[in-house]
Amino acid sequence: MKKILFFVIILLATVRHLQAQQLTVAQDGSGTHRTVQAALDAVPVGNKSPITIFIKKGTYKEKLNLAKKQNFVRLVGESVEETVLVYDDYNGRVVEGSDKPLGTSEASSFRVFGNDFSAENLTFQNSAGLLGQAPAMWVYGDKAQFRNCRFLGFRDTLYVYGYGSRQYYQDCYIEGTTDFILGSGTAWFENCTLFCKPKGTCIMAPSTPDTVTFGFVFQRCTITGNAPDGSYFLARPWKPFGKAVFLNCEMSPVVAPKGWDHWGKEDNKQESFFAEYKSKGPGALPKQRASWSRQLNPQQAAFYTPSSAMHGWSPSLAE
Repeated sequence: MKKILFFVIILLATVRHLQAQQLTVAQDGSGTHRTVQAALDAVPVGNKSPITIFIKKGTYKEKLNLAKKQNFVRLVGESVEETVLVYDDYNGRVVEGSDKPLGTSEASSFRVFGNDFSAENLTFQNSAGLLGQAPAMWVYGDKAQFRNCRFLGFRDTLYVYGYGSRQYYQDCYIEGTTDFILGSGTAWFENCTLFCKPKGTCIMAPSTPDTVTFGFVFQRCTITGNAPDGSYFLARPWKPFGKAVFLNCEMSPVVAPKGWDHWGKEDNKQESFFAEYKSKGPGALPKQRASWSRQLNPQQAAFYTPSSAMHGWSPSLAE
């Protein structure tokens, strides 16, 4: 009898533990939480086991934050187009109760400090428009992965912030104006769409440290948009050693023939690393590219793999 009772207690404890690992956000009260931030707050500091937060359809206007040591969080949206996490802060805005304007990082709609974060089927948006630099997503933590997500905004839409951070994006849509992908982290983009909106000048601004080999790598991605033809550079080095590489990517006429910009600093031409391999489409003009950029040969291109860029980390939804 004691053995049976012990087994029942263990079983109930296990069930409660498993239930705790699955949270549901629903605005109508049918889930465990009504807001996304409330679900994020439920993640224990120092968490070591995967926690899935399922978010039902809806537009959630919230300023979101996943703190350091809130690790192994997986967000899953019910529908990528109908599950929207949005806020409208921007660089320079003075919020109520403060006498200091927000910086770009502080203006982010969602900030991720925790490690081993993943998101699927979600839209991340900053709706501030052209008021200033306004990230929809800001990632500091290591080993972050996004699949089938949309990142909507204008300037600085996706901020790959973390020094030494490894980030993976697959089948994602990213739109914006100037520098709508930026930061010092290492990010691999697989089969993603980059949409260039009017009134922009450059897709990305990597600030890769000189000690880091890989910056932003795009494989089998598509560059498109409704901006004027030839109006967008692929990248410019925010910091001297910025790195960006395109592999087998489709480029529309929105891409400027020169391709790359050195941000007005001659030293950047030697210190940055901007390269392409087998770009195609009307925006792929290798003979007209900036002379200090690179066209890779097959042996050089083979150096760029998710495994090498991620330093052995293999992004997987099972993790």
